[in-house]
Amino acid sequence: MAGVDPVGIVLTTDVEELFKVSDAIIDFTAPSATAMHAGLAARHGTALIVGTTGLCAEEDAALKAAAARAPLVVAANFSLGVALLEGLVRKAASLLGPDWDIEILEMHHRHKVDAPSGTALALGKAAATGRKVALHEVKETARDGHTGARREGNIGFATLRGGDVVGDHTVIFATEAERLEFSHKAGNRTIFARGAVRAAKWAAGRTPGLYSMDDVLGL
Repeated sequence: MAGVDPVGIVLTTDVEELFKVSDAIIDFTAPSATAMHAGLAARHGTALIVGTTGLCAEEDAALKAAAARAPLVVAANFSLGVALLEGLVRKAASLLGPDWDIEILEMHHRHKVDAPSGTALALGKAAATGRKVALHEVKETARDGHTGARREGNIGFATLRGGDVVGDHTVIFATEAERLEFSHKAGNRTIFARGAVRAAKWAAGRTPGLYSMDDVLGL
């Protein structure tokens, strides 16, 4: 089906059979399908690597419930560079006071339908965690017209769309007379596959639990 010589991999539409015979499943599908797969992972104790974003509260709860019976690695971005970036942002936010404004800039291809990106939100969550606040309390995603002065402690998001950009993310810490910037640029989508495979190899056979790329990398 892939148009190459046989590689010994069997394709099947029997999802449950796949979970029965697999050490780990990599899931980059849709929220409703991911929630269903989490139930199968729990039933068979199969490691599940979840890169699906946009889950609702009920679907997110299904993943948390499944983690009681199977190892789940959940991340908005499986790039190893982005995983490290989240750790750096969390650390910087914990060390720099509220006089350092945090702004997150992201750019993706013209076809992306959600904004800010899941990765940008994950970076915002890392910054909020570093400051020991909830992201939803300090998130600022829109500025238009006469907005007044910037509110201290807020985490701002700016979104760009155009061309075929795979994914660029920059986290800016700005204060009087200096600015610190952390950036990651994705050249192609194979970086996500490599990170997901690394997570699958790490998770296979591990005890049940809800893990992140921080765990995979030992951050």
